[in-house]
Order: sequence, then structure tokens, then C-alpha cells
Amino acid sequence: MTMKAAVIGSGNIGTDLMIKIMRNAKHLEMAVMVGIDPESDGLARARRLGVEACDTGVDGLVKMPVFEEIDVVFDATSAKAHVYNDAVLREAKPDIQVIDLTPAAIGPYCVPVVNLEETLTDPEVNNVNMVTCGGQATVPMVAAVAGVTEVSYAEIVASISSRSAGPGTRANIDEFTETTSQGLEAVGGARRGKAIIILNPAEPPLLMRDTVYTLSPLSADEAQIESAVNAMVERVASYVPGYRLKQQVQFERFDDTRPLNVPGLGKVTGLKTSIFLEVEGAAHYLPAYAGNLDIMTSAALATAERFAEHAAEQAGATA
Repeated sequence: MTMKAAVIGSGNIGTDLMIKIMRNAKHLEMAVMVGIDPESDGLARARRLGVEACDTGVDGLVKMPVFEEIDVVFDATSAKAHVYNDAVLREAKPDIQVIDLTPAAIGPYCVPVVNLEETLTDPEVNNVNMVTCGGQATVPMVAAVAGVTEVSYAEIVASISSRSAGPGTRANIDEFTETTSQGLEAVGGARRGKAIIILNPAEPPLLMRDTVYTLSPLSADEAQIESAVNAMVERVASYVPGYRLKQQVQFERFDDTRPLNVPGLGKVTGLKTSIFLEVEGAAHYLPAYAGNLDIMTSAALATAERFAEHAAEQAGATA
């Protein structure tokens, strides 16, 4: 089963997503690229590639004849814009599937390797949120640890090249930290989460780096944690090839004689796990250092592909 897709947002993320759909999608057909700047490179590139282009935003999209054939819409704009976009789409076609790449989080958080399958089984869900780039990179690691032991606290630091942080990212810094923190808890399984983002101005630009810290009971098994983390890295890399561990997982134990001072929690005991990640982009449209954008588009594409597969499975079951 093939689903027709529209992408709202003709900036870097939206354009990269369009190219990924056209190159890599098995169950999606790129139908419309939507923007608000008639001169944007994304819209110009869409036209050159034979994709219909709309420069009047979501209001123009819902008036296009092709909209009746659209099954899924990716929103790669901003948190504020997504609230409006979703309302317009929902009024025009109530059941349309929306995949939100902004931090708006109207719908439930979705990290493909962690909770996509359970999202598929909820017929009420027609808007899923891809958390943030930091969330897509780090929530799987927290979930891996939480799968074998309790995670009382998780803290992540996402460092991205300032060159790969466009206007949307810069305008949504507060939403980024809040949404990522919530994702660490709601999807990752941490009792408490904290997120920090760093825009690195280094030249030449550096690849995306993510550091994940988790705190577990002293009784936690280091070998089990490391095995779970390595397995999860492989699963994420199946749709984000540039996702990898930068070095081996590290452990440090803190007991009553040497407690760990955690902001907001005070002095605590437990096993601290440190996970160091690097994300290199596929360079379909964006440069390789923009792994923060690549992981978002890759995760969104993987999510839509699975939605299409599930729809085909459901249709086959009722045939």
C-alpha cells in the first residue's frame, strides 16, 4: 500500500525529508511540498523534481485538488505554526495522519524503536510528535537502560553545530529542553529527566554529539546495561545509518561514602551510566555534520513507512 504525502515547511528539514521520501521510501509517494516563501530553495527544488509546490501554506494545501488524495502530512515548521496547521488540516480532513517534527507535542511522543508499535494500535492517534533531535538520539538509550533496571534520573546533553540550527531550532530552544525532558520520562522510562542543548560554533562544523547519563540502583548489572545499549544502537542505526557509539559505555558507582550530587535531587547513591553518541547525517540534502536534522527526518520517515505498512496489514486482514 502506498500513501501519498505532503510536507509542510520548505526549509532545511522539510527539503531533506522530501528527498528522503523520493529516494528511500517504499510505501510513500511524495505529492506536495508546502511553504510560505515562493523563492525558497525547497519549493524550487520540488518543482525541479516534478513535485507539486504550494507557496501559500497549509491554507493553500487544503484547497488543492490533490489534497483529497493525501494520506499523511509531515509538519517541519515550528511549534507555534504546527498548532495552526494541525487545526486547519483537522477541519479539512479529520482523520488525516500528521507527523509533527516540531516541539509542539499536540499528539503523543513517538520514538520509532521504543514505542511506535503501541502507537499504531491506538485508533484515536492521528498526530504523533517526533519529540526533538536530542530526543530521537537519546530517548532510545534511556529506554535501553530502563529495560533492564530502574532509571531514577536521566540527563542528556545534545551538542549540535550552530550552522545546523536554523531559525526554527533557535526559536524553539525552550520547547526543545522541555519536550526532550518530558520524552525522557514518558517514552524513555526515566522517573525524572533533564535536557540541555549546546549550539557549537566550531569551524569546521562538528558532528552532532549526545551524552546520556542515567542513574540506577547500585544493584544494577553493568553487563546487562551495556548489552541493552549496544543492541539499541543497532536498532536505531537501521534507519539512521550515521548513529553510533563514540566510545564504550562507562559506569561509576556512588555509595553512602561517596554520594553523587544531582541538581534538584541532592546527594544520592546508585550506578551512573554514561553513554556517548555521535550522529552523522546521510547528506541527502543537508551536510553530513547536520546529524541533528537527519535523525529527525529519518525517524519521521521510518514512522510514516510503518504507518503505511500497518494500514496495508489492516486492509489485508479485512479483505
